[in-house]
Amino acid sequence: MMAAAAMTKLRGTLLENESMSRHTTWRVGGPAQRFYKPADLQDLQAFMQTLDADDPVYWLGLGSNLLVRDGGIKGTVIYTTNLLAEMTLQGPQQVRVEAGVPCAKVARFCARSGLVGAEFLAGIPGTMGGALAMNAGAFGGETWDKVVAVETIDHQGVLHRRTPDEYEIGYRHVAGPQGEWFVATVLQLEEGETELGQQNIRALLDKRGASQPTKEANAGSVFRNPEGDYSARLIESCGLKGRRIGGACVSEKHANFIINTGEAKAADIEALIVDVASIVKRECGVQLETEVRIIGEKI
Repeated sequence: MMAAAAMTKLRGTLLENESMSRHTTWRVGGPAQRFYKPADLQDLQAFMQTLDADDPVYWLGLGSNLLVRDGGIKGTVIYTTNLLAEMTLQGPQQVRVEAGVPCAKVARFCARSGLVGAEFLAGIPGTMGGALAMNAGAFGGETWDKVVAVETIDHQGVLHRRTPDEYEIGYRHVAGPQGEWFVATVLQLEEGETELGQQNIRALLDKRGASQPTKEANAGSVFRNPEGDYSARLIESCGLKGRRIGGACVSEKHANFIINTGEAKAADIEALIVDVASIVKRECGVQLETEVRIIGEKI
């Protein structure tokens, strides 16, 4: 980090040794060495300029799709939820969304604005930044299908505007310019009826609630679906619903979810992920790949 004089110009909040269990949907994770809440995009630019070039940087939205190990994170976590939070109508049927806006909020905003095509975002339990980073999807829709431009920031705090053709985009996969992170996107949608869009969102949320353990501590789907099949089907076929390690348990409601029953450590969850994948490989001959991101230090 740079000198304290540079830090005094910042308007955000810098915390040290902040427990990540407070910020992840699995409710586990050791402390982050540094944890920054930017006041806005301009403040984030100023903060990035205070970081050493080799300082690891991690981005955190709602904390879904993420397992932070019990030993915590060396480096800096930048927290965006409801901080990088602007949403504005822009151009014909276009919406600019900053990275910290929860996906469900984006879906509702678009519907209220008489735009359709973003309803599927209501089923993604994360922020727009996370959805961009992994091409998150739900109910047959994928994030990058609607993207016409993105805004990124690099380690020096410089902003860039890029188009989808500058990225390699696939199923739960996005690769692009190195050393840049998403801070906003522009979505291209279509005109539609507000009430119809809102009805679609309600129907999708009802479907999600009926099929997923939304009221229990989880991080969303643990494994990517292998081509031509579903991870949940494979896991269930091996009789693994309800399988436990410590306080971590494969959901009885949806086999591709692991829940924290209340006392889980990150190590329990990671061990169960490895255990499930090993059994599916042995019994079904399929190597499951994690969709959830695992970061941090083991104890």
